[in-house]
This record gives sequence, C-alpha cells and structure tokens, in this order.
Amino acid sequence: MRAKLQVGSVMPYRNPETGETVTETVNFFAVSKSSYSDSEFDEDNTFAKMSPSAHLQICIANPALHGQFEPGQKFYVDFSPAA
Repeated sequence: MRAKLQVGSVMPYRNPETGETVTETVNFFAVSKSSYSDSEFDEDNTFAKMSPSAHLQICIANPALHGQFEPGQKFYVDFSPAA
C-alpha cells in the first residue's frame, strides 16, 4: 500500500543544558484540500478519496535527519509486510 502524507508539524526536543536537538517529532496527515469539485482529479484528490484520513507520528533520534522535514512537505509512504 502507498499513502501520500503531508507534514503538519515538526517539534524538536532540545537538551536544556546544551540547546542541541536530541529528537524531533514529525506529525504527518493525509493529503487533502478543503474542498474538491467533481471535475478535479489531481493526485492528492485520488489519494484523499482512497485514504481520506490518516495520521502518522515519528520520533526521529538520528541527528542526520534533524531539520530535514518542514510543514507542508509531501511524502509517499510505502507499507509492505515485514517478516
């Protein structure tokens, strides 16, 4: 399954002593518009019709990924079974 998600917020947690970012919590939600006309069939509309609601929250501890996500960015997320 493939979902298309948009970054809603990025919340850094900083070490109070050093100010260094320790983790970032990234919140994603399903892509959508506030409204669609029957004649609009863009990719976001297609994903929204098939998965109208989604929320994903990831806590990232990898320093190389801190600052890589910004609100409004869109990503494909692929789900496949794991052994």
